[in-house]
Amino acid sequence: MDRKKFLKRSLLGAAGMLAGNTLATAEQTQQQVSTYDKLMEQVGFNHLPNEVVETDSNHLNQKIMGKSVLHKATTRGRANHGWLDSHHSFSFANYYNPERMNFGVIRVLNDDVVAGGKGFGRHPHDNMEIISIPLAGGLEHKDSMGNVAVIKEGDVQAMSAGTGIFHSEYNQHEAEEVRFLQIWLFPNKKNVEPRYDQITLARQASKNKFQQILSPNQADEGVWIHQNAWFQLGDFSAGHQESYQIKAKDNGVYAFILEGEVTINGQKLSKRDGYGLWELETIEVVADSDAKVLLMDVPMNLS
Repeated sequence: MDRKKFLKRSLLGAAGMLAGNTLATAEQTQQQVSTYDKLMEQVGFNHLPNEVVETDSNHLNQKIMGKSVLHKATTRGRANHGWLDSHHSFSFANYYNPERMNFGVIRVLNDDVVAGGKGFGRHPHDNMEIISIPLAGGLEHKDSMGNVAVIKEGDVQAMSAGTGIFHSEYNQHEAEEVRFLQIWLFPNKKNVEPRYDQITLARQASKNKFQQILSPNQADEGVWIHQNAWFQLGDFSAGHQESYQIKAKDNGVYAFILEGEVTINGQKLSKRDGYGLWELETIEVVADSDAKVLLMDVPMNLS
């Protein structure tokens, strides 16, 4: 079997998380298939570098040089199951694009809409860092660690799947949709004890500045995970300008535009566009309209 067919077949089996799976099937899947191993064998360093953007006509600032990859919202994969309408920034389930496998340690960025009362049945994960960011509605979570919670807009949830967990996610309400981002990162440490973390953000803390919502440090702001990654949320008024210093030398930043229009290092971006930048120290964000931006500052090397 050639590599392309192998990767596509692996991807089709990677998302064993649709509602209706029985517990017995999920347990059998967990015993036979590792989330980490399956997703890791599919990835490569598949970025398509663009030309450096010169933001100053007089000289090129070395701190904002680098490489970049642009993912327009309309180029994402899509799966509409009726109860679930999901857009995939990276290859997932039936969406396969060998040039859209990952950005550094980010393996999955799904923009999901779940119909009232519907959701993902009980299913397994291992050795992945899973972050959920609700955008509207309420998502009810249950897991094999005994956690039962509802996450809503303004909350951030993180799970370290580690040695293995089961969980389910359902729309809490029968009459309204729930919208949320689900993001999977490869961890920097395998087979840890599974853990759950959830916070509620201060609503004004991201107004015209970046608010840290995730880090690798338990004592730092936001949820924490087993990876050298930092997530930031910014809620900007039109005309506002903000700089962001990348946290670690070998990290890059993937910007995902939640609302509005912005320009990042000279690149104009609209709602749900994704823009990855690496081999640079600083990014410059200009809000061309009222806008909300998620920055994911992550290691570019998988090892």
